[in-house]
Parts: sequence; C-alpha cells; structure tokens
Amino acid sequence: MRKEQVVLVTGAARGIGKEICLNMAKEGYDVSVNYRTKTDEIEELKSKIESYGVKCALVQGDIGSFEECENMVRETVEALGKIDILVNNAGITKDGLLMRMSKEDFTKVVDINLVGTFNMTRNVIPLMVKQRYGRIINISSVVGVAGNAGQTNYSASKAGIIGFTKSLAKEVASRNILVNAIAPGFVVTDMTKVLSDEQKESINTMIPLKRMGTPEDIAKAVKFLSSEDSSYITGQVLHVDGGMLM
Repeated sequence: MRKEQVVLVTGAARGIGKEICLNMAKEGYDVSVNYRTKTDEIEELKSKIESYGVKCALVQGDIGSFEECENMVRETVEALGKIDILVNNAGITKDGLLMRMSKEDFTKVVDINLVGTFNMTRNVIPLMVKQRYGRIINISSVVGVAGNAGQTNYSASKAGIIGFTKSLAKEVASRNILVNAIAPGFVVTDMTKVLSDEQKESINTMIPLKRMGTPEDIAKAVKFLSSEDSSYITGQVLHVDGGMLM
C-alpha cells in the first residue's frame, strides 16, 4: 500500500544508500535516488524500486555543489510532486594521519560530508516549512562521537553533522519538521569488504554484539525515524553500532 510520501536519498547508488531506498520502497514510499555516475546498476535499482508499486525518480548530481543540489530538489519535485523525507547519506573518506594529510584531503571530506549536508538541506527545508511537515535524517558515524586515529577529517565532518542536526532541529520543530541523525558503527559495505579476516576479527572484538552491522540495519533505523512511530523524537543521535558506544 502506497504511503504517498516522497523520500530523497543521497549517495543511493550502492551500499547503505541503496538499501535505504529499497527498504523505503517496500514500505510504500516513493523514492528519489541521487547518484553521481550513471551505470546499469542505477537503472536496475529503479526497476527494483518500482516493482514494489511505488514511483521512482533518478536525480544525478554532486552534493558538493549547491547548484546541483538545487537542481536535484527541483527534479524530484517535478517528478514526484514533493519531498517529505530527506536522507543525507552521501559521504566520502580520505583517511590518513594528520601529520601527513594534505589540505585538499581534509577540505574535500568536509566539503562533501558536512557542507554537502548543508547544501541538500538548505534546498529542501523551504519546501518542508511551506508544507509544515518534514523528516530530515542525517547519516553521521560512531567516529563522529568517539573519534578515530587516521580519520581527523572524516571524524570532524561527522561530528559537525551532529551539531548541525541538533541546531536545525531547534529551528524547525515548530513547523512539524523532525531532524535526527544516525551514527552507524562498522557496517559491511564495499569499504569494509577489502579488510582482511584478521582485521575484521579485530573489529568484531570491539563490538559487544560481535559482528559488523549490515546496510539493512541502518535502513531499518531510517525507516523508524521516517515513520509516525518517531513523531516525538527530534534532535537525537541514534547509535546503530552493535553496542560499541555506551
């Protein structure tokens, strides 16, 4: 059964973003899929989403560009009529010790992860204010709370997202717009698949549940924060990390 609500997901070509799109489609949401590079997989994802009886729009663009974000929002509204939920999922890593990190590697990560979150949200928020309804879900990280050696740029960007989330939640609560963040721990994606078995085992020892998360674990949290079951929750950080941080 269609919910007749529209969700826009950034960085949705693969991994967590792709799983969020599929889970939301299963729940009856129309889905706008943001991606950077056109591939056959994008068309396959669109077909899979539409197989659940919902509508799907494909919007190409780089969240690091304010103008491209503006275009993506416009294209989504033209195709699907509105935007009820924004999931700021897109992000990059350029890891390295600070003493060897280039200014470009620091700035690029912050520009995509943090400024990109601003770019998308700034273009969506006027629509949500006008319709007096909205859900914004920002994907942060466990390292945005705890830090991690070799990830000063990534940790700073993800910590910034948490501050952004809490501040915006206070600004727009009176308009029935809820703003929350999800802080995933280690998740099985293309980035973690390259780790050796020894590295994976070392990671699992740090997790009380003794396993890495799955993209579906994160997608289910997004589904909850998008639903009316979370209608009294805003400005919060939901840790989906198997108990890493307590």
